Amino acid sequence: MQSFPNSCSPNLCRLTTLATVTVLLVADGIVANDDTIAPLMAYVGTFSSPLKDTLPTQVDLPPGNGRGIHMFRVNRETGALTVAGVYESGTSPSRLVVDSDGTRMYSANETDRYKGTKEGTVSSFSINRTTGKLTLLNTVPSGGAGPTYVSIHPSKRFLLVANYFGGSVSVLPIMANGQLGKATDVKAMEGKIGPTTSKNAPPGSKAFSGHDRTHAHMIESDPSGRFVLHVDLGMDRIFVWKFDAKTGKLSPNDPAFVALPPGDGPRHFHFHPNGKWFYSIQEEGSTLVLFDYDAKHGRLTKRQTISTLPVGYAGSNFCSEIQVSRDGKFVYAGNRLHDSIGIFSIGDDGKLSFVDEEWTRGNYPRSFSFDPGGRFLYCGNQRADNVAVFKVVGKTGKLKFTGQYVPVGNPSHIIFVDLAK
Repeated sequence: MQSFPNSCSPNLCRLTTLATVTVLLVADGIVANDDTIAPLMAYVGTFSSPLKDTLPTQVDLPPGNGRGIHMFRVNRETGALTVAGVYESGTSPSRLVVDSDGTRMYSANETDRYKGTKEGTVSSFSINRTTGKLTLLNTVPSGGAGPTYVSIHPSKRFLLVANYFGGSVSVLPIMANGQLGKATDVKAMEGKIGPTTSKNAPPGSKAFSGHDRTHAHMIESDPSGRFVLHVDLGMDRIFVWKFDAKTGKLSPNDPAFVALPPGDGPRHFHFHPNGKWFYSIQEEGSTLVLFDYDAKHGRLTKRQTISTLPVGYAGSNFCSEIQVSRDGKFVYAGNRLHDSIGIFSIGDDGKLSFVDEEWTRGNYPRSFSFDPGGRFLYCGNQRADNVAVFKVVGKTGKLKFTGQYVPVGNPSHIIFVDLAK
């Protein structure tokens, strides 16, 4: 038998090297960064094409510094982002969603100029499972102006769209090849618009954004797929729809909506992992509201309201994103102008308690997202043209800035695709 006095055998060397580079991070069981492992990718949607006829009440006023969908490789150990390319798009792909297989991506293109009409678009892409590169499959009208949110129904057969400028929500079929078809349903909302000031806002607040008309800001199914919920900021309501997964049609639930305090402006919501608690964030009222969710009947019952801001704050603030941590122990709330992320613990009864706040290291945090492991939070600071990276501190839920700034023009939304899975 041949011996290798000064080195290991080729096979043993190969095994030793592989064992070394695939060391598991003890705390989280996450494989360390290594060229032999398929990358974790981050995609950042941006405002890349400013509207010339922006509404006077649109507080964002993004100049369009983004270039489309920016792509990055993510260091699994440090959270650092490395530029991997850009899918060039001049239609402001401001909100993104990826299917559960990680093979298809959909973008809400926040425009209102589709083929001479006052309508926005939604695009579908295939994701290269080796490189993360995006390939456009098709682009279709969104069913209204300024689509600002997209989500995938649990059946995987439909894309749900909220059209902010148009005040409508729509359902688009997802074809077998990943392309989008013509809308199976469009609901244009009509009703009383709330006041331009909120009693729940901090003293001296001039936060007035969407109380000029109906503004659908978010749409998403409940975990079962039987009901679809959407918020209308201008009407101060959260609507609940029955959903027919065969036809892609929406019909009003009973009751059809739950009302928030006048002027508060519900923007986004997030279900707790247990499916029983539902948290809503209000853009102009700067509040978080806990609802109990009756999954059998699709009903919301309000139980708690808490400010997103620290005690004593005065002046204007616009809330943005809300996220429930993967372990269901914390809620994170974005504050624009105050430029912070409020951190709240979730009690055994679902109620929220203030824990801490973290400066976002940039102006106007439009949204933030956790990496798939929940170890890092990535905050898109829209007016600062950067993404700031934070580490989630142990079991406290608090955030610690990693020192990493990533330049991205007018970032709007961040999602991840793990190509190793």
